[in-house]
Amino acid sequence: MNPAQKPNEKLPLSRREFLENSANYAALAYVGTGLATSAKAADESARPIRVAVMGVNSRGRQLTQRFAGFPQVEVKYICDPDLSVVGRAVEAVTEKGGAEPKVIQDFRVALDDSEVDALVCAAPDHWHALSTILACQAGKDVYVEKPASHSIIEGRRMVEAARKYDRVVQVGTQRRSGTDFESAVKLVQSGRLGKVLFARAWANKRRPDIGKQQATKPPAKLDFDLWCGPAPNHGYRENLVHYHWHWRWDYGTGECGNLGAHSLDVARWGLGVEYPQRIVSGGGRYAYDDDKETPDTQFATFDFGDVAIQWEHRMWANAQKEGARRVWGVQFYGTEATLDCFSSGWKLYHGDELLDSYDKVDYQTAHIKNFLDCMVTRQKPNADIEIGHRSATLPHLANIAYRTGSTIQFDASTETILGNDRANALIGKSYRKGFELPTV
Repeated sequence: MNPAQKPNEKLPLSRREFLENSANYAALAYVGTGLATSAKAADESARPIRVAVMGVNSRGRQLTQRFAGFPQVEVKYICDPDLSVVGRAVEAVTEKGGAEPKVIQDFRVALDDSEVDALVCAAPDHWHALSTILACQAGKDVYVEKPASHSIIEGRRMVEAARKYDRVVQVGTQRRSGTDFESAVKLVQSGRLGKVLFARAWANKRRPDIGKQQATKPPAKLDFDLWCGPAPNHGYRENLVHYHWHWRWDYGTGECGNLGAHSLDVARWGLGVEYPQRIVSGGGRYAYDDDKETPDTQFATFDFGDVAIQWEHRMWANAQKEGARRVWGVQFYGTEATLDCFSSGWKLYHGDELLDSYDKVDYQTAHIKNFLDCMVTRQKPNADIEIGHRSATLPHLANIAYRTGSTIQFDASTETILGNDRANALIGKSYRKGFELPTV
């Protein structure tokens, strides 16, 4: 438990103490969810699926609203270190007809509640692994936002925890549940494009200049030390909390990990590849002189031996295509045709000739439904944590190559970087006392 925890926010027991004192806790929690047997699973009226949502400023509030829209779901807890942002998340539940959820700052309180079946994590990247592993140990299923992890080692630990504790862990790469992208992948692999040798993924979303700020006292409603959790506490800055943590290495993974987690996942899925062998990355902080640490312009190439994927992003301009802004995209290049995938939907071209197309779909609701269904069936979800971990490894490797100025040689069998100690040191990270990553 964090020694700086406020007196009125103390847990009944620390996570470590609870697990040490309850050898059979995970098994009991598994049975206690009411989802462990097929007999109970078949009876949806037996009890609702109770969830706790962690991190509700932006994406978490959206997820809260979508989860609350399912009649079988009860959002029991809203968890956020910043109490100033929880009001709209509570309203998102009550507007859907749900009972007002409990508001807590520390999500670990919800993990101690045997009635909670799942944790929905939309906290910053640096919290993804620890919250997922603790939830798995507590017998909860997990819906964790992308990128799955903050480092390669974290991702593997998350997979190990899901398997050891027999948990359903879905990563928020929602296009895995979209019929448009499912059909796109089938099209790529059908031979209709000819031999597909290359995929290009990109994001061109204009981001603001966040300026330069000195550390100040955090707002009264924000437990900033808890917000930092496993990451270093360098002092509160307004241009860090909330969204701009994405651009600091201690908390985020840059635009490559943020939006690249989606498009690189689709590219990897379509080409049917797992891990790259060689990775190079370039770019820099060209547009802004502010507190961002991650590159505002980045290019990366992933060599898989017989095919390649390229990533690029610009945080200072939006691209234009077909008269509309194309913030996000994936293109598959074959010897006979090119498949152009949008944020939702796709078009197939031979040169300038349009051969086929697929309209937009609501993959976000479908992704949550898939998670809820798998909580009942105990099957692996569409974006199982192993899939999410492998896809998150691509932006991690791109960022390591960028930060070290190295050409990375990656060993998929050990998930390590060969012949480069400086780069290999970045596949993991250190943790603050009280927030260490558990050994699974």
